[in-house]
Amino acid sequence: MASDDRHRSVSASAIVAGAASGYHELTIKGYSRTKSALPNGKHILSRPFRVAGHTWAIRYFPNGDRPESADHISLYLFLKDPVADGVMVQFEFSFIDQVEKQKPSYIANRTARRFFVPATSNNGVWGYKEFIKSATLEQSGRIKDDCLTVRFDIIVPKELTTEDALVPGAPFVVVPPADWPQHFRGLLLGGKGADVTFLVLGETFAGHRCVLAARSPVFDALLFGPMKEGTATESCIRIDDMLPQVFQSLLHFIYTDSLPEVKGQDEDSATMAQHLLEAADRYDLQRLKLICEDKLCKHIYVTTVATTLALAEQHHCQELKEACFEFLKSRGTLDDVMATNGFQHLAKSSPSALFQLMSKLAKR
Repeated sequence: MASDDRHRSVSASAIVAGAASGYHELTIKGYSRTKSALPNGKHILSRPFRVAGHTWAIRYFPNGDRPESADHISLYLFLKDPVADGVMVQFEFSFIDQVEKQKPSYIANRTARRFFVPATSNNGVWGYKEFIKSATLEQSGRIKDDCLTVRFDIIVPKELTTEDALVPGAPFVVVPPADWPQHFRGLLLGGKGADVTFLVLGETFAGHRCVLAARSPVFDALLFGPMKEGTATESCIRIDDMLPQVFQSLLHFIYTDSLPEVKGQDEDSATMAQHLLEAADRYDLQRLKLICEDKLCKHIYVTTVATTLALAEQHHCQELKEACFEFLKSRGTLDDVMATNGFQHLAKSSPSALFQLMSKLAKR
């Protein structure tokens, strides 16, 4: 019911007056089932995980840990390593979109708590009895396919010793991860200094020529190079063959090197990935193209494999083609695919891909 299959533990430490720190992402699969199956006061225990040099686990109460928190989710962190005097820990629980709560400077200002082993109900287990109200969570959009992910940031302060102070080259400052994507996202959303506008099927988007040109060779040529004639001085550049939401996602990637979250079902995410792959190929954004290709490799079904194969052939995505071929190896699967409209599209638009498929099947 609750799983941390997607967890990632990342740690960083400093020797002098520093700290061991890291985070763990816990994915709860089947949120609605856990809520209906476990009454108030009952919890699910996560698998152990390593962060900041210690082993931890999480207690998840889908209906609160006590009567007064029955309409909330309760979450508690506890230490599993035996440590004689316990461990002083600064921690924060947050959802992955709550950027500010994940910054080391924010967490370092939290009150440190001492964790002991074995932990008791009154000693050594720390967390939030009212982490979030269930109704608020269910209306927040953070539950996707009945799953939600919570991030647990942990800092274990390190006491300064004379021996530590004498270590040559010991760092005095812990440098946080780069935060330029947040600033560039703010630049895009705020529009400050924007000097080019795009009209995409009736919707307008403002951008910065230097940012676009630095990220895309095609935008570079369009805005500053041989292709600029007729566009560089125009107040608005028209794009009539791309959906506005696709262009918006394209801009988001250019400014942040990441993709915005797609709301909806898996097929919505796959459809957006198809459109973005075409856009990435058009504007020579190779990293985005590979990201979309990887995403589509995970969304190959009977109803989509033919159109995905045609797309892969058109945009020269060899790995995606191979994934489609692998899916189609089963004769029963191939029979089902041949009955779809997508297969007819494949036969008309990409006969070479169909020929390659037949050749591979002949060699089985």
